[in-house]
Amino acid sequence: MFCYQCEETMNGEGCTKNGMCGKKGEVADLQDDLIYVLKSISYYNQKARKAGISEASTDDFMFDALFSTITNTDFRATGIQERIDRGFELQNEIKQKLLDNNALDENDLPDIATVNPQNLRDRNTGILATEDEDIRSLRELLIFGIKGIAAYAHHAMMLGNTNKKVNSFIEEGLVATTDDSLTEKELIALVLRCGEKGFDVMAALDMANTTTFGHPESTQVNIGTRSNPAILISGHDLNDLKQLLDQTEGTGVDIYTHGEMLPANSYPEFKKYEHLVGNYGGSWWQQKKEFESFNGPILLTSNCIVPPKKTYIDRLYTTGSVGYDGATHIVAKDGKKDFSAIVEQAKTCEPPVQLEKGTISGGFAYNSVLSNADKIVDAVKAGKIKKFIVMAGCDGRHKDRQYYTDFAEALPEDTVILTAGCAKYRYNKLNLGDIDGIPRVLDAGQCNDSFSLVIIAQGLMARLGFEDVNDAPISYNIAWYEQKAVLVLLALLRLGIKDITLGPRLPAFVSPNVLNVLVEKFNITQNTTVEEDMGRLLK
Repeated sequence: MFCYQCEETMNGEGCTKNGMCGKKGEVADLQDDLIYVLKSISYYNQKARKAGISEASTDDFMFDALFSTITNTDFRATGIQERIDRGFELQNEIKQKLLDNNALDENDLPDIATVNPQNLRDRNTGILATEDEDIRSLRELLIFGIKGIAAYAHHAMMLGNTNKKVNSFIEEGLVATTDDSLTEKELIALVLRCGEKGFDVMAALDMANTTTFGHPESTQVNIGTRSNPAILISGHDLNDLKQLLDQTEGTGVDIYTHGEMLPANSYPEFKKYEHLVGNYGGSWWQQKKEFESFNGPILLTSNCIVPPKKTYIDRLYTTGSVGYDGATHIVAKDGKKDFSAIVEQAKTCEPPVQLEKGTISGGFAYNSVLSNADKIVDAVKAGKIKKFIVMAGCDGRHKDRQYYTDFAEALPEDTVILTAGCAKYRYNKLNLGDIDGIPRVLDAGQCNDSFSLVIIAQGLMARLGFEDVNDAPISYNIAWYEQKAVLVLLALLRLGIKDITLGPRLPAFVSPNVLNVLVEKFNITQNTTVEEDMGRLLK
């Protein structure tokens, strides 16, 4: 295997035996095969559209398949192999339609179009098949961004929102990574277009969420526990939470959110459920301790699973794109999921062990913040708020992530943190106070709600008279871990945002020459020390 798609890749270079995430080499190899098959499907889909042939929609399959290869998603060799098998079925269906309509010359096909179940293993589908380091870097940067698009598009699709232009770009981008004629300049343009489509898909997901569940409201979220048996839900999929809440209403079983599901507590629709108690624990990497102490069943709705302990795997359930051998996987039927087995098991379990008490604040998405824009603008004009620091992105388990806690604590009292994603767990329980009633940590929600941070920044800066957000009193100190964060970064770059500080270390898949391009064009900087970065970001 060779994999370097996440921040904690071995020695900052690449995992070659097993993944630092816990994924086996066999699964990583199968993921490479699956991506290769998706490129082939994309080729045939593009052909079908150009020929005016109506091919069966593969969007649902493509989103799920790409999502399954994101770090900490599906650890099952069987799960990835099933997707490969299904991919070949779809490939053959589209190919046959092209042949039936005389729209395909089998004697003039690129290599990617000739892959089949018999010859797949004879091909080099891995990352290192591209010999040129810079071309490889740009191809993988594009693929990782596309994985992020697919993850958010998958969540939006579950709520009935699709964007055909975004879906079409996924296919275009995948096929482009097989085209040896494309130059570095052309690939860079595609990478930035990926960021543009990423912003579009985050907007689509925001519309899906707010149309279905209402706009998030400023909320104090309980982090204590009650004495009822309970279910813990983690991941990102709000539709799964809605179905779980409906199926547990009146059963005496409480529901707690975990990790990136925390922002659900701020949506009006979810506030209607009295048995949605609050949030339990913290970030994804702490789940081995927190899942064990929770006592009840745990439902993982998307990525962010880590290899579980034997002490709780019998009460671990997965659904959607996430999976792990030994955990029970729940499959949707006609869009509905039956969570009755989880509910019945919960009734036999002890209540969760209380980890902490009190509340944490959330619900500061763009609608909530901009409705109070006058108050914030007045505080800026009065000199009470001198700087906004965007500290969005991912959390991680390595000790160097303490940097983000230290940075937040060291910020002057006239600064406000804008955050989204699980990076917030490094500082959202600190007592940082407020400025004239404005919390110094404004949490917009999940990682996809980085879209909301952009809308907030643009809205506030426009009211303050800035035409260019790069001239405004706002700086970016972003933490990354996996491919959705890569997409968010590309979206920020596509919007022209410069001077981003990125950490805790730079992506291994960005070659020195590609990094130089990003530095020259956008002045991306790796974080260093709290003191040094503070001096630069607070200018």
